[in-house]
Amino acid sequence: MGVRIQNPIFKTLSAIADKNNTEAYVIGGFVRDLFLNRPSKDIDVVVVGSGIDYAEAVGRKLNTKVAIFKNFGTANIKIGDLEIEFVGARKESYRSESRKPIVEDGTLKDDQLRRDFTINALAIHLNENHFGELLDPFNGIQDLENKLIRTPLDPEITFSDDPLRMMRAIRFATQLNFNIDEAAINAIKTQKERIGIVSKERITDELNKIILTKKPSVGFKILFDTGLLHIIFPQMAQLYGVDIIKGKGHKDNFYHTLEVLDNICASTDDLWLRWAAILHDIAKPATKRFEEGHGWTFHGHEDKGARMVPKIFNQLKLPLNEKMKFVQKLVQLHLRPIVLAQDTVTDSAVRRLLFDAGEEIESLMLLCNADVTTKNEYKKAKYRNNFELVKQKLAAVEERDKLRNWQPPITGNDIMETFALDAGKEVGIIKSAIREAILEGEITNDYNEAFNFMLNLAKQMGLNPVNK
Repeated sequence: MGVRIQNPIFKTLSAIADKNNTEAYVIGGFVRDLFLNRPSKDIDVVVVGSGIDYAEAVGRKLNTKVAIFKNFGTANIKIGDLEIEFVGARKESYRSESRKPIVEDGTLKDDQLRRDFTINALAIHLNENHFGELLDPFNGIQDLENKLIRTPLDPEITFSDDPLRMMRAIRFATQLNFNIDEAAINAIKTQKERIGIVSKERITDELNKIILTKKPSVGFKILFDTGLLHIIFPQMAQLYGVDIIKGKGHKDNFYHTLEVLDNICASTDDLWLRWAAILHDIAKPATKRFEEGHGWTFHGHEDKGARMVPKIFNQLKLPLNEKMKFVQKLVQLHLRPIVLAQDTVTDSAVRRLLFDAGEEIESLMLLCNADVTTKNEYKKAKYRNNFELVKQKLAAVEERDKLRNWQPPITGNDIMETFALDAGKEVGIIKSAIREAILEGEITNDYNEAFNFMLNLAKQMGLNPVNK
């Protein structure tokens, strides 16, 4: 079978391969994506022999820098928006305690055999006599047509050798909207504990790629059904299930979370906003209570959930910086707009929401819209309409009161200088009172109004301004 590879770089690679008596192939993801009509800027070239020697010959011809990684036997060249990696064909063997293989020189067939999935084992010949010839020893093209993720080797061996491939199988299935071969699914179930030898960073990298797909719920359902989720992210797996007491149940918070996640993916590609959707109800299992005459409650799950975020980020080796704080804030506040949407929206409540949410207010509103998963179309429409009213009120109050990322018009230093006070309880009382007066609408967010309010309050406290 011949394949048209049109980029002129391939003819250049072909000529250099022939000149240096090197057998060369383009292999892996680029070939897969060629058949799927997906754009790809990463090209993997495998040669029978030294990939580094071949890369250096290419670098000399193109007069470009070659990055060499001797420990891995690979080299890398960047040409425009293309990135080409060169490696020698190899065969691998594994030890049970490590996913790092013992590598030996091998044939093209050996190299294809070590690939994770049949759709990633496709190779196209680059040498002139066979240019464009497809080598597909494991029926990868058929699997592409059948939308199937399958391993070249017995999947039990493939996943035991390198357990990260279990995550990659689920990631590819989610990204490409493919199914995973039944034998591979069963192998993931039996080999799932092997994921323990993989670093948290590599696992989370694959998890984030699943989260960034168009419909992440597909991947999370496979992770749950195979038991992998219970190992890599147990707090999320614990959301699953419905308890019933005296005929009263509650929604399954695992599937609700997946619905919220898919909902928000329709509005944003922001990874951290998607993480906020995943974690917004994470504390519901810990706060679940049954109250006689009322039913199931999850009081305080937003507060406990916010406290859980740093631990989960640390556990998954996610960044413990402003990204984590962003997710934590959204988990903490995610019920606030919903309460506003249910009740009469007062200026005071809107001011407080703006004050607490700051620059994250738009993200918070996206999360809350996504959190409406009721199947009752009347209720859904009512919530969504009320959210629009809340958004209009937010815009009006923000325009008037400038409370986003609010800085107090009167600072603690202003208070101490005005009344010759040291830092202490009285300063805190005055600062809090000024803030509350602004949020309640008693005074506007203005220095002069706040200063006069401070003078009146201080007088009631027995404080007098000092003469300057």
